[in-house]
Amino acid sequence: MPEPIVSVRGLRKRFGGREILHGLDFDIPAGRIYGLIGHNGAGKTTTLNAMLGLTSYQGTVRVLGLDPYRHRPRLMRDVAFISDVASLPRFLKVRELFAMLRDIHPKFSTERALSFLDGTEVRQTAVIGQLSKGMLAQLHLAVVLAIDARLLVLDEPTLGLDITYRKRFYRRLVEDYMTPDRTLLITTHQVDEIEQMFTDIMFIKDGAMILHSPMDEVEHRYTQLVAAPDKIEAARALHPVFAETRFGQTVLVYDSATRAALDPLGTVSTPTLSDLFVALMSRDTGVS
Repeated sequence: MPEPIVSVRGLRKRFGGREILHGLDFDIPAGRIYGLIGHNGAGKTTTLNAMLGLTSYQGTVRVLGLDPYRHRPRLMRDVAFISDVASLPRFLKVRELFAMLRDIHPKFSTERALSFLDGTEVRQTAVIGQLSKGMLAQLHLAVVLAIDARLLVLDEPTLGLDITYRKRFYRRLVEDYMTPDRTLLITTHQVDEIEQMFTDIMFIKDGAMILHSPMDEVEHRYTQLVAAPDKIEAARALHPVFAETRFGQTVLVYDSATRAALDPLGTVSTPTLSDLFVALMSRDTGVS
């Protein structure tokens, strides 16, 4: 079996007397598109920082077979981390940005970046801070696709962009970046827009992994029910992981319930990723 791109065992992190990560275990294989989802403060950034060698930790982390904290310079030849579009230095010109990236990342290709900007209005002489949102999205995408990395980590990459540019960004990313040898890890709050592109999902809550699963298994495992008014008590008796009243309707989410048991009780569907996220993050308070 091929070695995973990322392998994590017993990952813990403390800040002062407080433990932020509580023994995470997961593998990320090649050729997958992962979504890492969690509230602010849940531990997403700390997990990413451990994987990228940006912080010390307890436990074992291997990225492309290397300890990222001990071998970060070597690892960064095949790993790229890019945050949201606001992270691009606004005072630089486009050509100066490309020159800086060539110095920072050994697998950044100016020629490849320019090929992705061909046909756009983004010019090498333009100051980044003066670009429109659409042009900024095009530049950001060109930067991402110009790095020949085996693991690409994107942290809220389309923050601040409207839905049109977000959809274009992710479509080009899948079409022009993904190969069977590459892995893409994305953190985002806009899960419903891109849940169809994820092959796998990880939910993190208060420093613990509460869901790590391929998307096709998620779709078979979790079920949402809008209960008929006279079936609410029967629906609650089947032990949902979450229940709430939404626009006058009782909505329940189940883990591993059968359609045969739920169909007589109301309208059954697969929850959206954001609905499932709310359900699992609220599972201790949502069910009475």
